[in-house]
Amino acid sequence: MPRPKVLLTRRIPSSALATLEAACDVDRNDGHQLSPEELKTRLGDREGVVCLLTDAFTADVMDAAPRLKVIANVAVGYNNIDVAAATARGIVVTNTPEVLTEATADLAWALIMDITRRVSEGDRLIRRGGWKGWALDFMLGNELNGKTLGIIGYGRIGQAVAARAVPFGLRVIHSDVQAVPGSGAIPVDRLLATSDIVSIHCPLTPETRHMINQAALARMKRSAYLINTSRGPVVDEAALAWALKNGIISGAALDVYEEEPMVHPDLLTLENVVLAPHLGSATTETRTAMADLAVRNAIAVLTGQSALTPVS
Repeated sequence: MPRPKVLLTRRIPSSALATLEAACDVDRNDGHQLSPEELKTRLGDREGVVCLLTDAFTADVMDAAPRLKVIANVAVGYNNIDVAAATARGIVVTNTPEVLTEATADLAWALIMDITRRVSEGDRLIRRGGWKGWALDFMLGNELNGKTLGIIGYGRIGQAVAARAVPFGLRVIHSDVQAVPGSGAIPVDRLLATSDIVSIHCPLTPETRHMINQAALARMKRSAYLINTSRGPVVDEAALAWALKNGIISGAALDVYEEEPMVHPDLLTLENVVLAPHLGSATTETRTAMADLAVRNAIAVLTGQSALTPVS
């Protein structure tokens, strides 16, 4: 019986690769990111693909792979895939939820601590020789105890971030794009107006794109901080740069950007923003678990079983 043919768009951990190669005929791309035209050429008669969030699967790309049965995304988000187009073509789309929850929540908290206590700003100061010694009023930050943490998007990651707030003495409030009655969620506008720290954990959808714009930022406290570890386009970066430059909010910490790997040039000039290079799930354990789950999803579908974590 012939083995299923699978395209692997980028390198994955060796343990996950071994599992995939044991079950499938794998076309490995170990080099640069494939362009849409290269992706269409490499897909050819492949029945499955294991891809990353940087690979765009449009209807046009899918049409170049008439035998494609599964797109296994090594990510929890799947805005890089036209799910409706895949469904119409009978292609199963899978993602990797749960396995990256703790790592992403940890990173969100690293950013919260960094921006509120000005750690990266201080690091830059020392490296350029600007530190002149200790002083009572030097580089004062803000304590967390007694403050309010507002979480936009109260799924697995949002709840994990909330759980970590308890030891710091923070009050937690939350909002969801589609609030469920009785869930305790409050309107986003009220959350923005009352939170000292706003941490974003919602998916990227047409409704959430540029949800944090000039009007939203203007509703926040001038002493507040914005944290984004979800998807870059949820935040209008030009509006955020305006808010930071004009003291509309105190600071921001970002792990994701509108046009990765590009960052809005105005943000690069500001001291009151921390910029991380999309590290939310970047631990050895988590990235390995993500690749392993994606591989197991692909194999399951290609062997006639149900996907472990299909995108609904």
